[in-house]
Amino acid sequence: MMSLAWPLFRITEQAALAAWPQTGCGDKNRIDGLAVTAMRQALNDIAIRGRIVIGEGEIDHAPMLWIGEEVGNGEGPEVDIAVDPIEGTRMVAMGQSNALAVMAFAPRGSLLHAPDMYMKKLVVNRQAKGVINLALSLTDNLRNVARALNKPLEDLRMVTLDKPRLKPAITQATQLGVKVFALPDGDVAASVLTCLQDNPYDLMYTIGGAPEGVISACAVKALGGDMQAELLDFCEAKGDNADNRLVAQQERQRCEEMGVAVNRVYSLDELAVGNDILFSATGVTGGDLVNGIQRVANGVRTQTLLIGSADRTCNIIDSLHSW
Repeated sequence: MMSLAWPLFRITEQAALAAWPQTGCGDKNRIDGLAVTAMRQALNDIAIRGRIVIGEGEIDHAPMLWIGEEVGNGEGPEVDIAVDPIEGTRMVAMGQSNALAVMAFAPRGSLLHAPDMYMKKLVVNRQAKGVINLALSLTDNLRNVARALNKPLEDLRMVTLDKPRLKPAITQATQLGVKVFALPDGDVAASVLTCLQDNPYDLMYTIGGAPEGVISACAVKALGGDMQAELLDFCEAKGDNADNRLVAQQERQRCEEMGVAVNRVYSLDELAVGNDILFSATGVTGGDLVNGIQRVANGVRTQTLLIGSADRTCNIIDSLHSW
C-alpha cells in the first residue's frame, strides 16, 4: 500500500479543493457533490482496481461514491476503499471549522463491508488498548479506561458529538466527574486526536456514521490505538416511529445481504484487518487536526495528515497550489 500513499493524499487534496470555494454557501449537498466528483475523477486516474466498501450518502440522501462502486484505471493492486468525501458538509456549508476530506486504502478484503447506517464507536489510545468492551455499559468502560491510564475519573477526558442521541452518554459521563468535550460534528478527527501521542482526549464515544467508523478504524490501527464498534439501526439511533421502522427494516436487510450484523460488537481487527493500511485527511475548514485551506498569493495552501500503518508513520503535508 505504501506505493499508493502519494496518490491517496492527492485524492483527498482534490476533494477538499473542490469543496472549499463553496464554504458558507449554505448547501451541504452541493458541497458534497463537488467533492464526490473530484474524488471519483482522481480515483479513476490511478493504477488500482479499487472497490468502495463503505461510503456515505444513504443516510442523508447526499451525492455519493456508492458502496460496491469499482474505481481506478483497472490496473495495479486490488484495493478496499472507505470514503467520506467531506466529513462535515454542514460545517463547510455554514462556514464552520473541523471539516475534512477523508479516505482510507487497504488490500482487498481488509475493511468491513457495511451499509451507510449508524454506528456506535468507542476509541482509546495505546495506553488503554485491550480494556474497552462495548458489551459493557459506558460507565464500566469509563472506569476501566481510567484504571488503565492510572487516572481518577475526574481527570478523564471524553470526546463525543453534541447530538440529541448522545445526551444520555454525556449525562452518564459528567455524573461520574468525567470531563466531556462535545463537538458539533467530526468523529474521524476526534478518533485520530484520541490516538495521537500528545492526545487531548483519553477516549472517544459516539453514535455516528458507519463510513466514518471504518475510516477511523484505519487511523486508529495505524496509530496503535484500540476501537470497538456496533452497527445500529435507524430506530436505535433516531427514535422509534413508523417511518424510522421502515428505514431500520431496510438497513437490517442490507446488512444480512452484505454479511454483517446489527448489534454485534466488532473489534478493531474485524473493522480493519492487517497492518497494510493508508489513511489520508485534508483540511477544508480549519480545525484541531489539520489546518483548513488558506488563500495565499497566486494560489492556496492545503494541509493533509497521511498515516501509514505498515511503517507507523504520521506525516503532515503542506502543499502550495498555484492558480
